[in-house]
Amino acid sequence: MLLTKFDPFKDLAEFEKRFYKTNEGVSGFVPMVNTREGEFAYHIDVDLPGVKKENIKVDIHKDVLTISGERKTKEEIKEEDYYKVETSFGKFSRSFTLPENADIENIDANYENGVLEIIVPKLAEEKHKKIIQIK
Repeated sequence: MLLTKFDPFKDLAEFEKRFYKTNEGVSGFVPMVNTREGEFAYHIDVDLPGVKKENIKVDIHKDVLTISGERKTKEEIKEEDYYKVETSFGKFSRSFTLPENADIENIDANYENGVLEIIVPKLAEEKHKKIIQIK
């Protein structure tokens, strides 16, 4: 099971970032995330519709996996009697604390059809336990 450590000050900082960005005219974007644990790996699926692959960044720092990027969309309609342009954009960032048994050297990320799938393999468990005799 993928667990994250609760940090109340981090949540407050994220709220303040979103609040101030919204007041400056930049709308925030918070992608939906599904996490699940398999027998051999942890899976993180991030819905990123309208986000280009080159605008997504995945990195790890001190056992925290961070997915960040920016979404830019522009809808333009030209008709005979009117012209309409709607533009929306927003930066996003989601972070996950990785468990101790995560194999950070072999993490794999794939992006297809607006969904980013990150696979975090588990480290192989030591199957042979050694019992030490007390003398």
